[in-house]
Amino acid sequence: MVKSKFSISLHIMTLLAYYPGEWHSSTIIADSLNINPVLVRKELKALKESGLIQSKEGKHGGVMLGKTAKNISLADIFEAVKGNNNILNLSNNVPDVNCKIGGQINEKLMSMFNTIDNAIINSLKDQTLEEFANQF
Repeated sequence: MVKSKFSISLHIMTLLAYYPGEWHSSTIIADSLNINPVLVRKELKALKESGLIQSKEGKHGGVMLGKTAKNISLADIFEAVKGNNNILNLSNNVPDVNCKIGGQINEKLMSMFNTIDNAIINSLKDQTLEEFANQF
C-alpha cells in the first residue's frame, strides 16, 4: 500500500538527510524502522530508480542521498513510492458495460483518483526533505 510505503520511504530519507554524506546499510536503516531489511531494500529500489538516493556495494557500501535534502520535496518521495499507481484503486471486478452506472463508473472513478493524487502531490511540494528532517 502506498500509505505505508510512503511512511517507510520518508523515514529512510529522513535518516539519510539527518546524516548527509554517510553510507547506510539496509540493516542499519531497518533497525531504525524496526522492520525486516528486505522491506527496506524494496523501498530503496524505488528511491534509487527515481534518483533520490545513490548506492554503493561492498563492505563499506550502502545508500545515501542522491541530491541534497533541500532539493528533494516530499512530493518527490511520494511520487517515487507511488509509481504509476493511484492511492485509491478500482475494484478487480469488471462492471456491466450495458448498465448506465457500470458502463461509466471506472472512468469517473479514475478521474477522481487522479484529482486526489494531484492534491496530495501539490500539498507535499511545499515541504522539502531538509525542512522535514530539521524537526528531529
